[in-house]
Amino acid sequence: MTILRRRPLTSFFVLACTLSWVAWTPYVLSENGLGLWAYRFPEVLGTSQILGVLPGAYLGPIASAFLVTALVDGRPGLRRWIGRMGRWRVGGRWYAIALLGVPAVLLVAGTAQAGGAIVAPSLTALAMYVPGLVLQVVTTGLAEEPGWRDFALPRLQGRLGALRASFVLGPVWALWHAPLFLTEWGGRDTTWISPLNFLIFTVAFTVVVTWLFNRSGESLPVAVLAHVSVNNTASVLWGEMFPTIDGDGSMQAMAAAATVAAALVVIGTRGRLGLPDRAEDRQDLSSDTVTT
Repeated sequence: MTILRRRPLTSFFVLACTLSWVAWTPYVLSENGLGLWAYRFPEVLGTSQILGVLPGAYLGPIASAFLVTALVDGRPGLRRWIGRMGRWRVGGRWYAIALLGVPAVLLVAGTAQAGGAIVAPSLTALAMYVPGLVLQVVTTGLAEEPGWRDFALPRLQGRLGALRASFVLGPVWALWHAPLFLTEWGGRDTTWISPLNFLIFTVAFTVVVTWLFNRSGESLPVAVLAHVSVNNTASVLWGEMFPTIDGDGSMQAMAAAATVAAALVVIGTRGRLGLPDRAEDRQDLSSDTVTT
C-alpha cells in the first residue's frame, strides 16, 4: 500500500503489463502464437483475438487503473476517473477529427505507400465499418483507454507537461503490446521492423491523442474514438484497399502518418498539446505524484 501511494504511476504500469502478459501467455504459447502448446484458440467473429487477447486486455489497463485509483485516491479519485468516461458533451469538431480525420490520414498514407494502387472497398466492408467501430469501442477502447488516457495521462501531465508526458506514455503503451507480436495479432508476414514502426506509431499517435484529450476538456470518449478509428480502419478497410502492402509496409505507413500528424500538432500548439495554462483549469492534473 505504501508503494502504491508513493509510486502510483509506476505501480499502474507494472500491474497493467504484468496482468496482461500473464493472461496472454497461453495465447502466445498456443498454435496462434509460438506453437509450443498444441491448442488453437477458437475464432469468434472471425478472429481468435476475442478469446486470446481480450481477457488479458481487460485485466491490464482498466483493471489496474481502477485498483490503483481506489487504493490511492479513494472515492473522490474514482469519481474523477469515472467522470472523464462520461464527458460526451464536447464540440462536434473533436468527434469529427476522431471519427473522420484519423481514418482519412491513414488512408492517405496507405495510398502514398501503395504508389496510388488503391482498390475500392467492397460493400461488405463498408457495411461492417460502423458495427466494427462499435465492437472496437466496447473491446479495445474500454479495455485500454481508462488506463492510458484516463488514469496515466492526467498524472503525467501534472508534472511533466503534455509533450513529455506523451513521450513517456507512448513507449509504455507500445511495450504493453510487445508479447502480441509473437501471435497472430502481429501478423504472419511481419519482421522485426514492425515492432520498431509500431513504437514510432504509438509515440506519435499518443501526442495526437493527448492533444485531442486536452482540447476536448479531458473527454475520454473522444480519445477512445480516435484510438478505435485506427484499429477499425486497419481491420476493416486497409486490407481491401491496399492489397499490395504487406504487414511491414502497413505499419510503416501508419507510423509515417502518425509522425506527420504529431509534428503538425506540436508546431500548431507550440508543444503544449492543448494543456491549459491556468492552474485552476488543470483540475486534478497534478493531484498525484509521478515517479517513473
